[in-house]
Amino acid sequence: SGQKVCYGDFKRSCYKLAYFQDLSRRVGFQEARQACEIDGGALLSLESEAEQQLIESMLQNLTKSGSGISDGDFWIGLWRSGDGLATSSACPDLYQWADGSISLFRNWYTDEPSCGSEACVVMYHQPTANPGL
Repeated sequence: SGQKVCYGDFKRSCYKLAYFQDLSRRVGFQEARQACEIDGGALLSLESEAEQQLIESMLQNLTKSGSGISDGDFWIGLWRSGDGLATSSACPDLYQWADGSISLFRNWYTDEPSCGSEACVVMYHQPTANPGL
């Protein structure tokens, strides 16, 4: 289940956001990817800073409902292909969008991508963090 937000844009008419405060209901990357595909969609592929800001505003509205503002990490469709670990300089080039889109937009958090065992990407949503982080 999740909140569905639709726009008149022909390219991406709807976004569906799911946020579970109950840790036992949270799912891994592949489970989230499959849930999107069952609904006829795909995990989010971000194409621009403007789109990221739009998603962040929707997340803000979603997570502040109920018991107050909450932090959360949200799966997006960016993942690292290939087996094994990559050198730090080559690693960012190994990430691709799960839906096959070719957007080169990336907005990595400080010290990311880690290029270790973490091959799947989340969008950090941490409104309780100190401003400027």
